[in-house]
Amino acid sequence: MKAEYRTRLLASIDCARFLLHQGLAFRGHDESDISENQGNFLELLHFLAGHNDDIKKVVLENAPKNLKLIAPDIQKDISNALASETTSIIVNDIGHGLFTILCDESRDASTKEQSTVVIRYVDSHGYVIECFLGILHVRDTTALSLKKEIDDLFSKHGLSISQIRGQGYDGASNMRGEYNGLKTLIMKENGSAYYIHCFAHQLQLSLVGVAKKHVQVSSMYNTLSTLVHVLEGSSKRQEILREQRLKKVVDDLMTGDLVSGRGLNQETSLQRACDTRWGSHFGSLLKLVLMYDSAIDVLLIIENDGLVEQRGQSYALLNSLQSFEFAFILHLMKKIMGITNALSEAVQRKDQDIVNAMGLVKVSKQQLQATREDGWDFLLDEVCLFCEKHEIIIPKMDEMFITSGRSRRKV
Repeated sequence: MKAEYRTRLLASIDCARFLLHQGLAFRGHDESDISENQGNFLELLHFLAGHNDDIKKVVLENAPKNLKLIAPDIQKDISNALASETTSIIVNDIGHGLFTILCDESRDASTKEQSTVVIRYVDSHGYVIECFLGILHVRDTTALSLKKEIDDLFSKHGLSISQIRGQGYDGASNMRGEYNGLKTLIMKENGSAYYIHCFAHQLQLSLVGVAKKHVQVSSMYNTLSTLVHVLEGSSKRQEILREQRLKKVVDDLMTGDLVSGRGLNQETSLQRACDTRWGSHFGSLLKLVLMYDSAIDVLLIIENDGLVEQRGQSYALLNSLQSFEFAFILHLMKKIMGITNALSEAVQRKDQDIVNAMGLVKVSKQQLQATREDGWDFLLDEVCLFCEKHEIIIPKMDEMFITSGRSRRKV
């Protein structure tokens, strides 16, 4: 009996381990015996039983009705045990060593506030390890509440605030406040727990702040957002956009403007920019430059054949997209975002260290300064070529200006 119970338990544990590793749901909508899909856990157990006679003899219908080890509570117990074992391994690997704590909070699907805790440390082999330690349910997101939950978590796992050598949070006042923020409360107990605001997040906040202060840049992104909404707003328009893009690619391949090859000229679509992921803004610009002709063609179709309100919207978008000012701001931001996006991706690498990160920041600042001082001629040439290719009217050099409020600054 013990051997049968052990085989049955190990089968359930193996199923749970696989589903947890893959991040898959356990339960099914209908787990009855007549269901065609009983959920991942039971279906995986059926699969194991079908490929192993020893398991088949002791699980499911061949197991005692009061000892099947497949009930939802049993699944939860196994999952909690596996989580506890995994956490114990992480804590034992840290030992009495030093580490950095990374925290962020958000609401789950049931609108409960939760805070995630991640530990970053160097293992005995000299590798930087970053491990998820747990999710904390918090009544509110004040610094005192978060500090109490972290103390309880550390106490549970035998860790100490004195082992912290770094703190990494976002820029919210409850996290980085100089007087009552979480980082200050921890530093009162451990003066060596230095706080570092995520470099990529700082870069994102700086770019968002600067961009929103410039009317032309803000207007360009608003136009891009409206364009994506119009073209991606229905499956019919998406299909028209794909057809126009395919036609354009075929024409360019025939004329030699594009080269064919493995992985080249893949099907794509316009990308919506998101303020919380500033890198998406750079992707939006690249997609628009790539699909500019196709987007214009679809707008012309909507202007001629769409509904009344859609025609007006398309007409306004065409006027904006086919202006020299829009083309200029588009390429200017593409140039700037190309530099900052490379920096953002570099500072988010797992093996990145602060010394190298500061060097990358310095290099990016030098590139931006070089663009400001010597990059205008090249930028204007690139914009003019783009305008000539897409039949956009280019003003005379003495008429090129960018309107900002009531003033006009010549380029």
